[in-house]
Amino acid sequence: MAKGKWKFLSIFLVLILTLAACSSGGGDEEGSSGESEEETVVDPSSFPKTVQNDEEAIEGGTLNVALVSDSAFEGTLDWQYYDGAPDAEILSYFSEPIFGYDASYRMTNDVESAAKFELNEDGTLLTVTIEDGVYWHDGEPLKAEDYAYSFEIIGHPDYDGVRYGDAIIQSIVGMEAYHNGEAETISGINVIDDKTMTIEFESANPSLLTGLWPYAAPKHYYGDVPIAELSTSEKIHTEPIGFGPFKVNNIVPGESVEFVAFEDYYGGTPNIDSIVLQVVAPEKIKKELESGGVDIATFPTDQYEPGYAPENFQLLAEMEGAYTYIGFKLGHWDAENEVAVQDRDTPLQDVALRQAIGYAMNNEAVAEEFYNNLRIPATTLMIPFFPDYHNPDLEGYYYDPEKAKQILADAGYEDINGDGFVETPEGEEFVLNFASMSGGETAEPLANFYIQNWQDVGINVQLYEGRLHEFNSFYELVGASGNDDPEIDLYQGAWGTGTDPDPYGLYSKTALFNFPRYVNEENERLLEAGNSEEALDNEYRQDIYDQWQELMIQDPPVIPTLYRYELTAVNNRVKNYTLEDGTDWGYEDIQLTSETAYQQ
Repeated sequence: MAKGKWKFLSIFLVLILTLAACSSGGGDEEGSSGESEEETVVDPSSFPKTVQNDEEAIEGGTLNVALVSDSAFEGTLDWQYYDGAPDAEILSYFSEPIFGYDASYRMTNDVESAAKFELNEDGTLLTVTIEDGVYWHDGEPLKAEDYAYSFEIIGHPDYDGVRYGDAIIQSIVGMEAYHNGEAETISGINVIDDKTMTIEFESANPSLLTGLWPYAAPKHYYGDVPIAELSTSEKIHTEPIGFGPFKVNNIVPGESVEFVAFEDYYGGTPNIDSIVLQVVAPEKIKKELESGGVDIATFPTDQYEPGYAPENFQLLAEMEGAYTYIGFKLGHWDAENEVAVQDRDTPLQDVALRQAIGYAMNNEAVAEEFYNNLRIPATTLMIPFFPDYHNPDLEGYYYDPEKAKQILADAGYEDINGDGFVETPEGEEFVLNFASMSGGETAEPLANFYIQNWQDVGINVQLYEGRLHEFNSFYELVGASGNDDPEIDLYQGAWGTGTDPDPYGLYSKTALFNFPRYVNEENERLLEAGNSEEALDNEYRQDIYDQWQELMIQDPPVIPTLYRYELTAVNNRVKNYTLEDGTDWGYEDIQLTSETAYQQ
């Protein structure tokens, strides 16, 4: 979807992505599939970003959308509390940010939005003005206090979500005292009247206009629920409201959501009558698309074959603000003090072992053989999605099994007993438990592929519990709720970075999303510097993030594996659908040119 109103997701918003694994095809150790490059390599830029449909639109109609997942969605349908991509996708249909965004993902007043803003000259005071004619789905007007209330929820001592770890939220004047229970209000947030409020920050921040929390919470609707109970309330799980173009009409928990057009939407009544979203397993989605059972869906890149040209739907593509990675469990989350503690008794505390794991992974083979270059080997944790800050000169970890073996040998890892696996420098045997999530037929082959890579250089790794884990349980195991399974040593996950390059919300010791529980003083210094007033100078910030990328290679808490392109399949009866950035396009603009979807 376009970024004008809809696809704003800041780094601290997203615990994503459902991991679509690689094909089960295989190949030799050098990563050759036996096919020519012309047959296997796909140019992602060859795909359009906007559907082509010159047919006359019908009035109304129902759009069928697939949420492609092998798991039921959790159903935490509130921006303050959700922590998974499936719920975020559902939220996007009925609940939107109050601000508009340009093609560079910066807040702008130049596109239609629910609110406008003004930032003072020194970058420390933001004035927010709610536009006229913006209504919640229950008919109540959107008010300035609703936006203020979202900060009151996130900062509250009883809040049990994951958003408070964001640097910008923490920098609001008076937020710390409020969060610690020392004040009943946030002194830096001032609601002037129903339409107007101000937010004061302790200092200017270069990420303010790309990373400020943009979502309001309906105070009139939530207000009678104690914040300690809000995350489990029916008002969030089965009876949610927003002010977007569609409103929730019916939810079958974990399976489907029916939306109907909201006639009082400030952007105009939607062109179609309703949207039906249902969960479809990855292995079934291609058939559903070809048969016309689904109008719009993410098309798994591991199922795309070069030359595939469906007759009844179009494929669009864009680079995702996302990467997959291998993470190392190094400590635990201290919930009382809200801080990571790197104290786990594990061989992975040895940075040499983590580096060897990095060089043992054949990401080139995964990207080329299994994804036809719709995914590409990753080098740093600052992704190319942020061209100002991604350093293309850093090689990161590449496939070099001999280098991996040499690093192990130099660090004292030897195969003493001749079983093919190295022992620690102290002579102790060890086995690392690797956790990975399910995601279609190819998820297990991908996990086994990496395990074989590591075993090939002498590192004994086994699949945790001998099986994959579905999305929701997987992230619980690796720490989404602060409970770190002590049996997991390393895991395969994925992050959506959102629109803000600031990595503070994922890797600071105060961030719950720091699942490795990595603690490093230099890391904290660089993250703070990247958020500082000095970082308003872009060259300074670039230098800071260059240093941070290098540190994450030298002392990795995680190792990025792949950057990714996303394919979106759109039935030929759909009109006015785009992935283009910097527009005010929204779901209300979609039209249909036929009562039923076209079939292959």
